[in-house]
Amino acid sequence: MLAIHAESLSKVYEGEGAPVTVFTNLSLDVAASEFAAVMGPSGVGKSTLLHLLGGIDRPDSGRVEIFGHSFEDLGPRERARFRNERIGFVFQFHHLLPEFTAAENVAFPLRIAGMGAGEAARGAAGLLDRVGLGDRGHHRPRALSGGEQQRVAIARALARGPGLLLADEPTGNLDAESAAGVFALLEELHRERGMTTILVTHNPDLANRCDKIYLMSREGISPAPGYSGRGSLN
Repeated sequence: MLAIHAESLSKVYEGEGAPVTVFTNLSLDVAASEFAAVMGPSGVGKSTLLHLLGGIDRPDSGRVEIFGHSFEDLGPRERARFRNERIGFVFQFHHLLPEFTAAENVAFPLRIAGMGAGEAARGAAGLLDRVGLGDRGHHRPRALSGGEQQRVAIARALARGPGLLLADEPTGNLDAESAAGVFALLEELHRERGMTTILVTHNPDLANRCDKIYLMSREGISPAPGYSGRGSLN
């Protein structure tokens, strides 16, 4: 079963001068429950691809299907609902709300979904405990380390129980020890929850621990040659 089927995607942004073509005719299939890394030089459109796969942005041409559902077949409200229920996002910058505590940040998606305050608070507490921050829920982001803030962001991304997790350089701003801890947590959660996970990274050591590596360039995206699974890329 495919979790992701992206067919003939093209994306062009209007710059101050001439339009900027990010990529054209890009296609990608990712199997359900796969932990896949996407690598490539800066500027080839890795983040843009994640935005299209997650329904944050729309391609100028082409089609994205997530678990058999096409974004093109959904209206704006249906698309937003599908995205919020089925897809989790973790970015390089955690984007936590500074005026809210860690627990309130994690509970936010649950409250938006209509869950009562008490139930949302209990759900957030459980998720924070799972990411190793059970005693930090009352702290605001500024009182947390970079690694802790990213763990809160991961907990928030998982609040609705998504089947697809899109992680865009989630360790990019962390020191080596914190990055290793965050990646190990993502691995554990991926297995526990049976998710499909797409990780954009420049770190070959982390990519080499994934089930599959996709290499992205101006010419498109394709599986890394010679890579047959975790630890096999030299």
